[in-house]
Amino acid sequence: MDPVYRKNVALILRRQTGEILVCERSDFENSWQFPQGGAKHEESALDALAREVSEEISLPAESYTVVDQKGPYRYLFRSGYRKEACDGQEQTYFLADLVEEAHHLICVDGLEFTRFKWVIPSSFQLTWVTPIKRDVYVQIFRDFFGVVLS
Repeated sequence: MDPVYRKNVALILRRQTGEILVCERSDFENSWQFPQGGAKHEESALDALAREVSEEISLPAESYTVVDQKGPYRYLFRSGYRKEACDGQEQTYFLADLVEEAHHLICVDGLEFTRFKWVIPSSFQLTWVTPIKRDVYVQIFRDFFGVVLS
């Protein structure tokens, strides 16, 4: 039987310096990722993005401008795990430029993420990502930035 994928959106937030925002997961120490989350039934990808970004990093939609989107990217959950009757996630990634005056609005509350940092895409380390998402991150960095992660 073919795997069932949950619709998901993710934000690559870029500031004027070219750095991108990555956040440390609260459930996996030293595991970094982009803000992401599931799209609710009949919710558009952009509406899901705005909701998830607001929930996870307290950033309102008017604080960034979406400049590109790519996907879908798929990954399977670890063996035996299912979420909302799904075996994995099918993600649409959005690249957005931060309205520079809004950088002070970014806040993590410890539930999803414990902290965040800004990095140049070429300095991102694949080992920062949980193993089940690494293949997707290789594709994302290649597709959005022309960076080869290894």
